Amino acid sequence: MVDSFEGKVALVTGAAGGIGLATARAFGVAGASLVVADSNIALLEIAAAELRSAGHEVLAIGCDVTDRSQVNAMIEQAIETYGKLDAAFNNAGINCDGAPLVETEDTEFDNIIDVNLRGTWNCMKAELRHMNARRSGTIVNCSSIGGMRGSKGRAAYSASKFGVIGLTRASALDYAEKGIRINAVCPGIIGNTPMAKRVTKNNNPEIVKAFVAAEPIGRLGEPSEIAAAVLWLCGSAASFVVGHALTVDGGILA
Repeated sequence: MVDSFEGKVALVTGAAGGIGLATARAFGVAGASLVVADSNIALLEIAAAELRSAGHEVLAIGCDVTDRSQVNAMIEQAIETYGKLDAAFNNAGINCDGAPLVETEDTEFDNIIDVNLRGTWNCMKAELRHMNARRSGTIVNCSSIGGMRGSKGRAAYSASKFGVIGLTRASALDYAEKGIRINAVCPGIIGNTPMAKRVTKNNNPEIVKAFVAAEPIGRLGEPSEIAAAVLWLCGSAASFVVGHALTVDGGILA
């Protein structure tokens, strides 16, 4: 059973599609007022329209999480609109084309670190300033099973997602005594997302088949299953969960 988030405000970055949009939907169904952000403004507006048509209160903000000034402005606008921020899912992220480290361009490494790791850092700094003043709040950062094990051909991606877990655990210790819980979620192979479409080269049947074969559960995950984990981490049922990286992967790491 999911907690009610009535009267609460939840922020989701990378909310224009995939896991981010699924999580925004879940927060909305649970009663939260939504702040949804993405760098792709056109897709974000489509997502926001869908959420509003479902009866949810939505503030949509175009935001590049690598730009701290945009991130700060996003949080300021959220506070001006709703007066507070109770929960944040720092989900904005990118993947990379598989290649050995030497064949990976420095520019690609820099871009992945900027979005996945520095973007999370930027969002947390802005969120925590507000939450710390209220001595209340929950943050969930999106890592990956790629942040818990090596992944052939994806050194840059793994480095960024390992970094997200380290950032999560260290900052959780800084703020636990101040009433703020910080955790991470580590998705396995999730289908029906823009990232999955890229990795499977537009849902190539042979590539999809190989990914399904790697899943002990015998199927790919759904974005809604990650959303459920995020809401649990943000809810009262997880009130003693601090600094944890929750794997939701169909058994891959087992």
